[in-house]
Amino acid sequence: MNLNNWIRQSHRWLSIAFTLVVTGIFIALGLGNQPAQWVYFLPLFPLALMTLTGLYLFAMPYAAGRRGGRATDR
Repeated sequence: MNLNNWIRQSHRWLSIAFTLVVTGIFIALGLGNQPAQWVYFLPLFPLALMTLTGLYLFAMPYAAGRRGGRATDR
């Protein structure tokens, strides 16, 4: 698996982890539980990594266009 596919796949898995953490927090709040304060910081790690991988994925077609290559790997 090359670097582009690895970054794309990790971006997808990070988005799943982010969604599950945020959903868990909302469910806990809906049940009337008050989670510890540190629980609200849990989504920040996957969100930061998704920002980095998302910026890479966003810039990838533009970089390929400047190199004269194809814009996508498909």
